[in-house]
Amino acid sequence: MADIADVEQAVANTVTSILYPAGAAHSSIFGVLCRVYRGWPNSATLNADLSAGSVNVTVVSDNESGRTTTRYLPEWHTTLSPPGAAGSVTGQTITISGSPAVGDVVGIMVDGAAYAYRVLIGDTPSLVAANLNQLIQANRPATVQGPTLSVPGAGSIVVRIVCDNSTSFESRRQEKDVRIICWCPTPPVRDSVAAAIDVAIDEMGFLVLADDTSARIVYRNTANYDQSQNALLYRRDLLYTVEYPTVTIIQQPSMLFGASEINGNITYG
Repeated sequence: MADIADVEQAVANTVTSILYPAGAAHSSIFGVLCRVYRGWPNSATLNADLSAGSVNVTVVSDNESGRTTTRYLPEWHTTLSPPGAAGSVTGQTITISGSPAVGDVVGIMVDGAAYAYRVLIGDTPSLVAANLNQLIQANRPATVQGPTLSVPGAGSIVVRIVCDNSTSFESRRQEKDVRIICWCPTPPVRDSVAAAIDVAIDEMGFLVLADDTSARIVYRNTANYDQSQNALLYRRDLLYTVEYPTVTIIQQPSMLFGASEINGNITYG
């Protein structure tokens, strides 16, 4: 779920990619050191940077309260993911393989009786097989050797593996103003840095947030602050309105065998 902190970080990441298109390990597009971060600068550090010819670019949310812009009915979206574990059946033998992951459910149906095991952290195919073998042995003979189970006398064996899937819906949408502040040592540097950021963001239109949702970013205002009390400080604020969603995400189990007696209990699963 994205909040204003995620929005600020997305803006900061975007500004960094604009000023350092080849990566932070390389020089900025202006050849000067540009520090990009959220929040307000420390006065002593800022003064030292300005004296050294460096630029600070900070990202902060504006003091205005913003507004709610919800206008869509809630709609659930499910992202389907393949399970990490796999399984196969040869005669009366079941082999568990793959890379079992938390959220996987491995199920075996033997002559109409279903058994299911939910994978835990650290489980291997052999551990999954051992746990399923223990469940089966409660009703009938079964043996296990590593990742392979054998069920003597079984007439029908079915193996199914599913995993939990992420389901989400947008619970609300809101607007908030975000301020990009360029703290520069000279007017030409300020003009160049601010213009590069403004043009690039204007061409984007949208930001990708940490939860993979998108936020619309729209230009609102520009202001210069050339303060006489600090001869080395030339500041420009770029103000943008960002509209972003609040998304609720839950993990939903997947259907394994339908209505069955699973591990001795009649259930849907």
